[in-house]
Parts: sequence; structure tokens; C-alpha cells
Amino acid sequence: MADKGRPLYQISVVADRLKIHPQTLRLYERKGLICPSRTIGQTRLYSEEDVEDLARILHLTRDLGVNLAGIEIILKMRRQMLDMHRQIEDLLAYIRQEVADAGPKNRSAGAALVRVASSSLKKVETF
Repeated sequence: MADKGRPLYQISVVADRLKIHPQTLRLYERKGLICPSRTIGQTRLYSEEDVEDLARILHLTRDLGVNLAGIEIILKMRRQMLDMHRQIEDLLAYIRQEVADAGPKNRSAGAALVRVASSSLKKVETF
């Protein structure tokens, strides 16, 4: 499977794929909503992740009527939520490793750091 963050598409390809004008992509970049990578010659290159973000932006503007200022806030909050989710996953992995390293001889039934039923943790759906 290809790396979703790897630059693959030029602006014309992305514009055709999403059925928008290339100027719209340039506007989104000026507003800071997307940040495509660039070649040495300054040609914009969009990754699959960038294209997904653009599709999300278009859904918010076209289908939900959100303006660009609102989209900026939504995208910032989404990034923060995904970062927090990664931090929680890292913390859980660390705790599981610490508990596994402690071994059964050092553990008692009531000595858990945090009592959590693993079935109560559910992956958050992101749009």
C-alpha cells in the first residue's frame, strides 16, 4: 500500500478529479486549509491525504454550507482530536507494556493502575 502522505498529483489532476477549478485549490492553499508539497521548480504536488482533505473541505462547503473561516476551525479541531487520539493510543500501549513487564507475580487483582473494560473503548469515527 502506498504512503498516503507521499506527493503524487499535480494541481490539474486534482482539480479534474474533484471537479473544481485549479484557482479554488490555490485559494485553499492561500487560506492555509491545505499545504501541498512542492518540487524544486515550485510545482504543487498533492498526496492522497491532501486529496482526502480537499474532499472533506468540499463536503463542508457544498453540502453543509460552512464558510472558509468555519472550515479552518473544524480542520484545526479535527487535527487536535486525531493528535489526542494518537496520544491516548500511545499511553494505552505504554500501560499495557508496563503491566506485561511487571509479570503476574507483582500484580494483585485490585492493584490495577486504571480499571477499564477494553470493550468500552470505541474508535471515534471521523468524517
